[in-house]
Amino acid sequence: MMRRGSPDEELMTALYTEHYGILLNFITRYVHDRHRAEDLVQETLLRAWRHIDHLDPHPGRTRSYLLTIARNVVTNNWRAEQRRPRLVTDDMAVESAPTGDNVDQMVEGWLVAEALERLSDDHRAVVQAMYYDGQSVADAARQLSVPEGTVKSRAYYAVRALRQAFEEMGVLR
Repeated sequence: MMRRGSPDEELMTALYTEHYGILLNFITRYVHDRHRAEDLVQETLLRAWRHIDHLDPHPGRTRSYLLTIARNVVTNNWRAEQRRPRLVTDDMAVESAPTGDNVDQMVEGWLVAEALERLSDDHRAVVQAMYYDGQSVADAARQLSVPEGTVKSRAYYAVRALRQAFEEMGVLR
């Protein structure tokens, strides 16, 4: 025994069968993605079904009513896409955008630079030579024209001063 649908279901099946191709052609003029266009046709027919009581049985009026709904669906889709963030395809822009780790590194760099500014010139020179340039105590002593013992003591006191500067800045407790 075959189950017959309601008159509304039969009407929607007839609308789908008769107008799907026309609606798809209309929408693909504005939406170039075939799958998206098919979704918008489905949305058009869904809206027509929700307001099935507004359908005029005259075929020309039905088509024009459906095309009006389709135009509104396409317009609403376009407006929604304008509000969404766009996917960036420019490789240079993507590479230059800061990542979470990059931002953390930048902030840490600023904090270290600020703490280094609080050191005396002699202590900053030792930190630069030993920790940034990777020089040994002997090499730093030759570069700075001071004895090796002086480089060691300046490095010790510079590290203590940096720790205090970080504590004052709220970085360390």
